[in-house]
Amino acid sequence: MDALHEAKMFRTVLPRSVGGAELNPATHAQVVAAIAEGDASAAWCIAQSACAAMAAAYVEPHIAQEVFGERDSVFTFGFASGNPPCLAIPVEGGWKVDGTWAFGSANRISRWLGGHCRLCGEDGTPLQHPNGRFVERTMIFPRSATTVRDDTWDVMGLVGTGSDTYSVTDLFVPTEYSVVPRVSARDQQLPDGERAAEPEPERRESGILYRHSMQLVATVGLSSVAIGIAQATLDAFIALAKKKAPSNANLSLRDDTWVQARIAQADSKLCSARAWLVQLLNDAWDECVTSGEVSFATRIKLRQAGTHQIDSSREVVDVLFREAGATAIFTSNPFERRFRDVHTVSAQVQASIARMQSAGQYYLGLTPQLILIP
Repeated sequence: MDALHEAKMFRTVLPRSVGGAELNPATHAQVVAAIAEGDASAAWCIAQSACAAMAAAYVEPHIAQEVFGERDSVFTFGFASGNPPCLAIPVEGGWKVDGTWAFGSANRISRWLGGHCRLCGEDGTPLQHPNGRFVERTMIFPRSATTVRDDTWDVMGLVGTGSDTYSVTDLFVPTEYSVVPRVSARDQQLPDGERAAEPEPERRESGILYRHSMQLVATVGLSSVAIGIAQATLDAFIALAKKKAPSNANLSLRDDTWVQARIAQADSKLCSARAWLVQLLNDAWDECVTSGEVSFATRIKLRQAGTHQIDSSREVVDVLFREAGATAIFTSNPFERRFRDVHTVSAQVQASIARMQSAGQYYLGLTPQLILIP
């Protein structure tokens, strides 16, 4: 942890005004992938906390300093299932918050946590927009004010993320400790061709990075964990193939033409998936420079590229795990943990085929689902 903080790994997308690196998303994605080659859980915590850290661009400067100003500050948030819903009822000076959030990756190293809530009227009834969607905000509160259940994260992969469940009951949250829902500005989440009448009224940072949405940072960071896992698996398999001669085969792995082709195919798949995402992120950055926003067409492509990275990574790990033979099943070797980790990444919502459906709907002239489009 000291080394990670010294290298500012948890400050990649924080504003420079609070001591962050304010990296462009393409660089951030490659940082996450590099960390994942060493340990996927560490990389996942970095990626999860990075998307949450986009909140620093939307709160008042003194709040940003309080939450993010310390060298070892980490902020993260979990997932609100909606059953029962997490609610915020207005009271004098702020909100009374009740809720439970799961998948709180990196919460064990965080001082502050966030909770996505449905805003209510004074009678406790959730408010809704004209289109029926609930009115939401993300509340920010000290981890010490929550009840954390650290017995809920009992999983097959990404074990080290400590993605616990946490809850609050009747917690008072001052008004200034809340931000736009999931730190995704409303003009960044509109359908193609629509514009907000008052763009981003709460954004306080002017850097180009903050013309990108939290969802974009989440997409590219979490999918890059998979790329790092797969790259490390490929490197380990190449090292194994140079020395292993299966007892039931006439050829060593190195001299097996099938294995030779598998290695080249795996490398091609990973390089192409990684390069496509980086190119799209560079395109998105250029669009923000010239027009102030990421175009809808590029957002669709970014959605595809994130899911494609996870799919490609899982396919590579599966093939190499199989080709490694019985060597791969022992915990003393690097294969079985990476196999479990990449399949756990693949179970996350970013990898769902429904994300690809949104892109297909767009290309067919239909109205795509906006959920999780960067």
